[in-house]
Amino acid sequence: MSNGMRVDLSALDEVIRRLWRLLDDMDKAGNSSKYDTHIPADAFGQVSDGSCRFLEAQDLKAAESEMKIKIEEMIKKLHDLIDDFSTKTSKVRDRYNDEEQEIKHSVGGGSGGSTNDAMV
Repeated sequence: MSNGMRVDLSALDEVIRRLWRLLDDMDKAGNSSKYDTHIPADAFGQVSDGSCRFLEAQDLKAAESEMKIKIEEMIKKLHDLIDDFSTKTSKVRDRYNDEEQEIKHSVGGGSGGSTNDAMV
């Protein structure tokens, strides 16, 4: 950079790759919370005709449904936060790379340079 500091673009690349893996894991967690955590009402003692085997069955089912929604919302917020950070990190990496290329070009080093900093 112009102030004499050098940015390790490969380190930024690794951060971006890890964030993408984390986003993939969050997608899986989101799908699990949405589709794999349903507990049927009869598990709480509420039968299909709407009657209950015990008084608390409807309250338990309502609490389970409410918690399921909250978990889905939390995972969505985390996903959005990680996605935002990943996008911003990618933009920063691109800006550093652009500036580095501009500096190399301005000092005549633009030909035959290394491609080690390119993202895979």
